[in-house]
Amino acid sequence: MMKALILDFDGLILDTESTDFESWCVVYHNHGVRLPREEWVKAIGTDGKAFDPIARLIELTGRALEADILREARRRVRDTLVERLEPLPGVLAWLEEARRRRMRLAIASSSPRSWVEKHLERAELRHHFAELVTAEQVPRVKPDPALYERALSVLGVRPDEALAVEDSPHGVAAARAARLRCVAVPGPMTRGCDFAEANLLLGSLSERTLEDVLGELFAAV
Repeated sequence: MMKALILDFDGLILDTESTDFESWCVVYHNHGVRLPREEWVKAIGTDGKAFDPIARLIELTGRALEADILREARRRVRDTLVERLEPLPGVLAWLEEARRRRMRLAIASSSPRSWVEKHLERAELRHHFAELVTAEQVPRVKPDPALYERALSVLGVRPDEALAVEDSPHGVAAARAARLRCVAVPGPMTRGCDFAEANLLLGSLSERTLEDVLGELFAAV
């Protein structure tokens, strides 16, 4: 019997990956340059060290720019976009099915807890999750397995008793390194990325029920 479902947050539950990119695109456009999508995508699912949008903007414009002013301009655009987001297709059905199956649910996210919790509460989803495992709780975020290892520990389950769901290659790599089976559900920002490490690739969670996926991935367990 499967005991736990561990999900990523950004780009899987809400499409905050697109709004994150779009908000920086506005800032770049206001300075007369384009934010290279191919560079941005490489950083999805991990921390801010993978790509520094401010440093890249300064490099592209060749001008000295105030980082605090850029961050605030971007934040205003992002917050407006995020407030309009609703759970992605299939998310609610999977959460409700997991509850009916008495599976414990957790978030494993490279983002800060304040960000994850705020938007789960706004979307009225916070009550589904027994645990939120976020960036502050581990020494390294995805693709390191630490987030998933901690999630397994706090849930009190083994890797073979849980399923991970991710939208980025970094997230899939983290889940697989923690010895979890992983379903990849690319969003608009990660479609076309390499998901060879995933055990199953879906276009959205609405394509398959949780029961069907568990039956396929754990049939031989």
